[in-house]
Amino acid sequence: QLQLVESGGGLVQPGGSARLSCATSGFALDRHAIGWFRQAPGKEREGISCIGAVDGATFYSDSVKGRFTTSRDNANNTVYLQMNSLRLEDTGVYFCAADHHIHCQGYDPAEYLYWGQGTQVTVSS
Repeated sequence: QLQLVESGGGLVQPGGSARLSCATSGFALDRHAIGWFRQAPGKEREGISCIGAVDGATFYSDSVKGRFTTSRDNANNTVYLQMNSLRLEDTGVYFCAADHHIHCQGYDPAEYLYWGQGTQVTVSS
């Protein structure tokens, strides 16, 4: 069964850190770039990061660049999003998604075939 399952969300204080995991199954992870998206209440879904399938090239939106890092462990079928220096505006539901391309092509949701159910990250004091 094809699945992406995010975990690691929760309540974090401003300036704190959290690490999200995206566990995948049912498809060849090393043939898909993986994107991270988030959706804040009342806002559109925003693409924030992407990592290439094999070369591991990473890309970040301006809103998270320098604070978030994505990595992948193809052998264990898991992708990670390390989030540091969290801000109030980072609050939202975070999703991982598998692009049908090997290399990152951007954040058009239509290019991403498979999606996780999301995990809530709340940044609050």
